[in-house]
Amino acid sequence: MRLSIYILRRVLLLIPVIIGVASVTFVLVSALPIPARLSAMYGSPGFRDPWIYSPTEPCQPPHEAQQCYNPTYYRYLNRSGLGDSIPVQWVHYLENVFTFHWGTVSNFSTVAGAFPGTGGRPVSSVLAWFLPYTLELVGLSMVILLLIAFPVGRLAAARRNQPADHAARALSFTGFAIPTYLFGSILITVTAIAIGSATGYFAKSPWCPMGEVSWNEVLGSWPNALCFPDNQYPAWITSGYISHPTGFPTVDAFVNGAPWLGVDTLLRLILPAFVIAFAHLGLILRYVRNSSLEVMNLDYVRTARAEGISEKVVINRHVGRNSNTLTVTVLAVSFATFFGWLPVAETLFSLNGVGLMIALSAQNPVDFAVLTGATLILIFMVVIANVIADVIVAYLDPRVRLGETMSI
Repeated sequence: MRLSIYILRRVLLLIPVIIGVASVTFVLVSALPIPARLSAMYGSPGFRDPWIYSPTEPCQPPHEAQQCYNPTYYRYLNRSGLGDSIPVQWVHYLENVFTFHWGTVSNFSTVAGAFPGTGGRPVSSVLAWFLPYTLELVGLSMVILLLIAFPVGRLAAARRNQPADHAARALSFTGFAIPTYLFGSILITVTAIAIGSATGYFAKSPWCPMGEVSWNEVLGSWPNALCFPDNQYPAWITSGYISHPTGFPTVDAFVNGAPWLGVDTLLRLILPAFVIAFAHLGLILRYVRNSSLEVMNLDYVRTARAEGISEKVVINRHVGRNSNTLTVTVLAVSFATFFGWLPVAETLFSLNGVGLMIALSAQNPVDFAVLTGATLILIFMVVIANVIADVIVAYLDPRVRLGETMSI
């Protein structure tokens, strides 16, 4: 089977997978009370009518059964379809998922309080503002993880039971043992103290001559407004957290002729990216080491060494590609846990991403629309990442796309 046909089949299989995962979220959302679901779909009620989604308050003239009756509630109930049967609700929910009608940000949620201007807006639009921050963070985390795990893992396999192997094992165990929030807090404290000791309380740099508090050099997605002319953000940074035209802060900085800001935003991603990468380093490093050791014992590797090929060529060319298939698969499976650490890392470092939206929306009062929308985005990203991993594995091992059993 050609690789292009294999990729097409994997992409088509995305549809039933996404439908299945979205159905799981539908079951979870269905457990919410109907007033909470209406509030998530149509936004928070006004201060003058706080019980607009309640079926009994405010109490209107009773109907024939002598019970309270709220016509506004039933009007919204019929509009949403929540009064229909469960299968009909499921169809409506899937339609909303694929058309990005994920509800409205509550005006009274912590999200609206932290980011003015987001209240009352569609959840899909608000999350689209913050998704580029998360993509940059996840991409940099993946790069750091691969740059450390693969070379160190292969070096440990090539130097089995030697000091390099023992050091790699110690690094692996450390990645398993240290909690992410603790490791991130230590990095923030040490880095801020180091910057403060070197530059003083107000850290000054060529691009920020006015200086800013040393902690602000570590926290936040953007530097302080004092670093910009007239002490305010430029027009292409809306509200201080939305960049234009692409939405990716690093890219937009270079596009708008501010390379210093692109470097600054990239530097602010290094610490949280390293925190996320370090949480997965132990697992991936051990898989790289063990799969490399297994391939090193195969006949063709011993033959290559017997022919006088240098050890560096044997490791990089013969062992590297053939030992990567299992590691790439494990990396794709563990990719979901990448996003599990996003709320922790983005909250610790005050980064404007989807993870921070999850952390804020989970606070009281809970914003179910943002929480559900952010979950759907992460689901889409995990599913797409697994498809990409399947394609990479098929490229590395043609037996996969030919339908043969892969020998592991």
